[in-house]
Amino acid sequence: MEAAMESIGERSEIAFFDVETTVPTKTGQGFAILEFGAILVCPKKLVELESYSTLVRPLDLSLISSLSVRCNGISKDAVISAPTFCDIADKVYDILHGRIWAGHNILRFDCKRIKEAFAAISRPAPEPKGMIDSLVLLTQHFGRRAGDMKMASLATYFGLGQQTHRSLDDVRMNLEVLKYCAAVLFLESSLPEILKTNSWVSPNANTRSRVNDRSTPEGKSLNANKLSPVLRSENSPTLSSTNYSKDEPTGGQSYPFDLRSLSDQMKPEFLQPDVTMKETHVAGSPETSYASFLEPDEVSIPCLRASSVAPIHRGAQRIQILHEGVILKLNCTKLRVRFGLSTKFVDQAGRPRLSFVVDSPLALSKVLDVCDQLAKKMFLESCSESEWRPVVIRRNGFEDSPTVRLQ
Repeated sequence: MEAAMESIGERSEIAFFDVETTVPTKTGQGFAILEFGAILVCPKKLVELESYSTLVRPLDLSLISSLSVRCNGISKDAVISAPTFCDIADKVYDILHGRIWAGHNILRFDCKRIKEAFAAISRPAPEPKGMIDSLVLLTQHFGRRAGDMKMASLATYFGLGQQTHRSLDDVRMNLEVLKYCAAVLFLESSLPEILKTNSWVSPNANTRSRVNDRSTPEGKSLNANKLSPVLRSENSPTLSSTNYSKDEPTGGQSYPFDLRSLSDQMKPEFLQPDVTMKETHVAGSPETSYASFLEPDEVSIPCLRASSVAPIHRGAQRIQILHEGVILKLNCTKLRVRFGLSTKFVDQAGRPRLSFVVDSPLALSKVLDVCDQLAKKMFLESCSESEWRPVVIRRNGFEDSPTVRLQ
């Protein structure tokens, strides 16, 4: 591999890489790299040229919890004689620096872990000359045919076997998934009237996003977690813990179902940011149609628990909150609601969504915080690659004024 990496000026290979890490079990705890794996791929033939992988011993072995072992199978005994990240830093830098980086969900996870690891040893991190995040790329162009579009879901979709959550296996599986997706899209482009109309997903289907991350031209961050206690204030929408964002197609490509041109024709005054949202108060109703709904003060915190439910899409994860064995439904009266169109949140056609934000009373926040903790625990135990997003939003400087975004 040294021979292939001697010349930094002629680094045309694509570096597919993946890291396996510990799983934080408490607030403020960071990630520790347990394994690094990479392959160099010829961009013209998509064949593997070289490979490198190694286990990594964290400085603090106590970070390897039972949850971490369940996720990737890497135990303390497995890494006890492995090199530290400082020992392999030169090799990692040589593999990555000045090359195109590729991987699944690397923008949200792997790239951050690499930067953190180099910062921890006070060394400059490698820099890519390009970035290919297959999670963003495939969700943008292949749609949500494989459910949540995680690597395990894509591998199942194409019959490639189970994901092992080991670095070298995962990057090789990533390359195979890209080949399969490219072949399907190539065939569909040759007979779009026949093949695309027989597909249940639009070619430019969008995904959910934790934040509107514009740090790279490839697209925005993705998220697949869902929390579904039902929150109702009479005549109000249902609570959702997820915002939407669109992934911008690259290269000026257009698609038959792309309606984003409509948003360009909308008058600017209808696209105001959240700060101009109208306010209203949701008052109680004498109707008794919500007899199964509880007021926040009626909820017994010890009786709450999280439960997984059948996913809408194959591979997707859904979590519901139960109260005394029944799906939790909250009824809140006299809520202060702000609403308006905002370009920060768009629908699948790229049009601004009508956004609702509710100021959360203390009692409601208390219940939702517990629900959030229960669901997050189950979410982490599932070894999801997505990042968790809290239900109750507390912005810096406004911790005493929590809000909940409705959908």
